[in-house]
Amino acid sequence: MTHMDRNNEYICPRVAVIGGGAAGMMAAVHAAMMGANVTLFEKNARLGRKLGITGKGRCNVTNDCTVQEFMQNVPTNPKFLFAALNRFSSADTVEFFESCGVPLKVERGKRVFPVSDRAADIVKALSDKCRECGVKIINDKVTALDVSQGAVRGVAAGAVAYEFDAVIVCTGGRSYQGTGSDGDGYRFARAAGHTVTELLPSLVPIVTEGNICQRMQGLSLKNVALRVVRRDSGKTVYEDFGEMMFTHFGITGPMVLSASAHIPDIVTGNYDAHVDLKPALDASALDARIRADFQKYSNKDFINSLDDLLPQKAIEPVIELSGIDPRKKVNSITKEERAKLLEVIKGLKIKLLRFRPIDEAIITKGGVSVSEINPKTMESKLVRGLYFAGEVIDLDAYTGGFNLQIAFSTAVVAGESAATNYL
Repeated sequence: MTHMDRNNEYICPRVAVIGGGAAGMMAAVHAAMMGANVTLFEKNARLGRKLGITGKGRCNVTNDCTVQEFMQNVPTNPKFLFAALNRFSSADTVEFFESCGVPLKVERGKRVFPVSDRAADIVKALSDKCRECGVKIINDKVTALDVSQGAVRGVAAGAVAYEFDAVIVCTGGRSYQGTGSDGDGYRFARAAGHTVTELLPSLVPIVTEGNICQRMQGLSLKNVALRVVRRDSGKTVYEDFGEMMFTHFGITGPMVLSASAHIPDIVTGNYDAHVDLKPALDASALDARIRADFQKYSNKDFINSLDDLLPQKAIEPVIELSGIDPRKKVNSITKEERAKLLEVIKGLKIKLLRFRPIDEAIITKGGVSVSEINPKTMESKLVRGLYFAGEVIDLDAYTGGFNLQIAFSTAVVAGESAATNYL
């Protein structure tokens, strides 16, 4: 949108976007579409580095759900998102990318992916749209904001000072620092007088106690059930059915990453994971299966009787936890011992110790306080012309495309507002 100056000449607001990731590119596109003169600063040589590796390179762009369902998947400050999600919803994201020539598909859990299964297609669509809309791209690191008299005046990048009418900070969090998300946005926000809440890893692998997981390192399980339980209260804080993996430090995989978002105080060591290795079989059916295998291998040692039931890497740890002598003949195993084996298989117990470092997290929990941002515009309540979008804000959600949608929704609002609020 253009504006008239005192001489009745039309001028365009000058908008800077810091960060060329999912939020940054979307903000730049929408600011430009509203008529702003947009400059996008990205310190990497190419745009969308982190976006290009999301979803194991497939890019879960959004979740095909209602706004109400969406907000139920946002544990931190969901109400702040209401206006943004209503302005640019999951359906709008789908329409945007398909209009850019990227067909999308919906998978289990209403997760939306490119039909091609290529995150690179999403990155290309956004970067091509930036260029199509006339966004100027500068590959340089912004080092500071120019703020004076309660308003943002520009940015410093390299040895150059640039003047702008509005600045949108889309620098991401502190996760995946190798892609450029090193926390610059938090530094800019603090320098401008903003509060930054405690920064913690979320959607992150978990370190476990003992060597059970290490001995199963590399074992990837599909179609298993996971429950995370507080030891002090016995309360289940998370449960799901799907995939997980054992590593040299503990556990990871889609279910584990989701579980981490439900554990606010893991450092107390107050949580256990319970893995049901055979969720398709209830206790009675599993017992019948075990008895059938025992009959088949009745003259063998116990350790050689579970090949049909369990993955090879899980056999020794399960036997150890059952307390049964691995060299005991199968035909000598008692009913009580069989019951203990069943208990372990239906509830492999793993003590959780702590999260892996924030650099291994998919997202950062914490960020610029939402109490200091206008939810209808994403503009700072403290500094005129300063906007925030994406992971730099104190917003985070569960896995399933919700975090990228937060980036897109807040970016659209910030981009449009920065372009039209200029006076």
